[in-house]
Amino acid sequence: MTLDPSTLDDHDFAVWAAEQAGAALLRVRVEGLEGKALKDAGDAAAQAVLAGLLAEHRPGDAVLSEEAADDSTRLEASRVWIIDPLDGTREFSEPPRDDWAVHVALWQDGRLVAGAVAQPALGETFSTAAPRVVPARTSDRPRIAVSRTRPPAFVEALAAEIDAELVPMGSAGVKVMSVVRDVADAYVHAGGQYQWDNAAPVAVAEAAGLHCSRVDGSPLVYNEAETSLPDLIVCRPELAEQIIDFVKRHGID
Repeated sequence: MTLDPSTLDDHDFAVWAAEQAGAALLRVRVEGLEGKALKDAGDAAAQAVLAGLLAEHRPGDAVLSEEAADDSTRLEASRVWIIDPLDGTREFSEPPRDDWAVHVALWQDGRLVAGAVAQPALGETFSTAAPRVVPARTSDRPRIAVSRTRPPAFVEALAAEIDAELVPMGSAGVKVMSVVRDVADAYVHAGGQYQWDNAAPVAVAEAAGLHCSRVDGSPLVYNEAETSLPDLIVCRPELAEQIIDFVKRHGID
């Protein structure tokens, strides 16, 4: 039976759309391109897929995408898809790395209501359609996911204070999913991000029962006029108070 995407609920549609974009990215990755040409081709291909699917199957909804001009009419919309067609472009351009992702989230009436993070090279999609049950922690020391190229100094100081291990990897979405997967116990970031960098990962993490907030403990707010959302904490609930307290005492500089 042929799938009719228009009949999917928002959770399943997010999964399907993310996986369609992921399939396109895997095809681009074997075309023989390298470096910037591969990055640009990936960004363009995934954006084209997601933009086309949303226009066809969710025509009444607004869209905020990293790879498209921002349309301020989204601020008056009740439903906004917040997408990052290719998160971790650098890692995508370095086969066979698998730490890159596709983000598809739906914001509705003030909150995130659905989301999917596809990791095509890993062959997995994490979503609100089937929220993960985060397993019991398997590490004696807390593990904090950080950028493999620019880990923030304050996170290194946090790790020293709570005796945590730093786990470097690419892509904001992959880092958040590492907490969902029990590869890490926290992701703490303050080096600058945008709403599309973390909307889908946060939707998935919240559905899995993880703590998600700004580094000062305040809520993460989406579909704001200012697209910057520069910092966040995603962690096991039992670590949240410790991390927020550290930030309040020491700051993020």
